[in-house]
Amino acid sequence: MALGTLLAGLLFGGLLLTGWLYLIQDRLLYFPISDLAGDPGQLGLEFEDVWLTTADGERLHAWYLPHPQARGALLFLHGNAGNISHRLDSLAIFHRLGLATLIIDYRGYGKSSGTPSEHGTYLDADAGWQHLVTARGFSPRQIVLFGRSLGGAIAAHAAVEHRPAALIIESTMSSVADFAAELYPWLPARQLTRHVYPAVDTVAAYPGPLLVAHSPDDEIVPYHHAARLLAAAGDRGQQLNLRGGHNDGFLVTGEAYVAGLDTFLTDVLPQ
Repeated sequence: MALGTLLAGLLFGGLLLTGWLYLIQDRLLYFPISDLAGDPGQLGLEFEDVWLTTADGERLHAWYLPHPQARGALLFLHGNAGNISHRLDSLAIFHRLGLATLIIDYRGYGKSSGTPSEHGTYLDADAGWQHLVTARGFSPRQIVLFGRSLGGAIAAHAAVEHRPAALIIESTMSSVADFAAELYPWLPARQLTRHVYPAVDTVAAYPGPLLVAHSPDDEIVPYHHAARLLAAAGDRGQQLNLRGGHNDGFLVTGEAYVAGLDTFLTDVLPQ
């Protein structure tokens, strides 16, 4: 009787934990910050404040950084934490590489309206793409989609929809469901995941050139996620190994990172 009571209690506790994780998973996935910590002008970069309207009516804040001799345009889709002001180092790198750059804050991030969701972030990326094409006059073959961490899954989805010149994904998980199953192996994590972000599937469906950048020392998204993405891409995929952790790999890698991006961009953008 005591054993049965114990087992029933454990089962009930497990169900409570499972239900709690299901209900709060938005807070486990999205970590937006409203206040901006700075702007590109602090690095001497010219920029414009831009406001975009999504297909479902949300208002997104973005920065557009022009380049006087742009070799192409880059749509920057950042990770799941912070906001656009926490990506100034990357904006400086992309400017150095000769790219006009549009970086957007997803719904619920920074000054953008709304609440983040998987479908919502896809619509946000679409709004960024449309701005580069319609307001800035870039053709799809001049645009590179770049996504870091969770942004890589969003960029991959946009790449299937819009067929850019190329796709770059950095420190990205093969899917949130894969990541959750590894993080919570004792739970039916795949079945509970509401925001799946199946990057491995969208990468497989994307027919264009792909660069996967990842560090073997990534302490958040294990390196084998990059291997899955490269396997899904087949011979369309190229690899750029980084050094350092999940959030600073591109900085720790330094000039080798910049050179790797430059080589890839030279191959995929019209001269």
